[in-house]
Amino acid sequence: MRRFRRGENTRVLVASAVATRNSALIAAVESAASGVMTSVAIAAAKAAASVVVMNNVYYRFVHLASNPEYKTMPPRLRMDVIGNPGVDKSDFELWSLAVSSINGCGICIDAHERTLRAAGVNSETIQTAVRFAAITQSVAIALEAAGPASPQAGD
Repeated sequence: MRRFRRGENTRVLVASAVATRNSALIAAVESAASGVMTSVAIAAAKAAASVVVMNNVYYRFVHLASNPEYKTMPPRLRMDVIGNPGVDKSDFELWSLAVSSINGCGICIDAHERTLRAAGVNSETIQTAVRFAAITQSVAIALEAAGPASPQAGD
């Protein structure tokens, strides 16, 4: 059974932060991640967020559209990074699952969860990745709700 390794939580946070599109959160998480992740892994986490959001939009459309013809059409999306992400494929899948959870794409969530289970990743690890994605999204919303920092009295 696969469990989170040291620093793996941070890896999920990088992809999740990018998925929130909150620049302050992305910068903070990337800065923290640089202490436990290689630049290659950080780039792969960002690539996961980028390619997965493209898939999320497309496959959510296919799922929600009433016209069944779209389900039979090839997506014709470039996803080269998925085949060779430069990092452990299970890590990339966990990041992809986290991003798909933030973006609410059920088809993608199911596909990534199946791939992770087939690779021997346990339910606890999968649930933890999604939990971290949920927390990351919550932090992004809280930062946006707080708005820009106001000047201190006497400044």
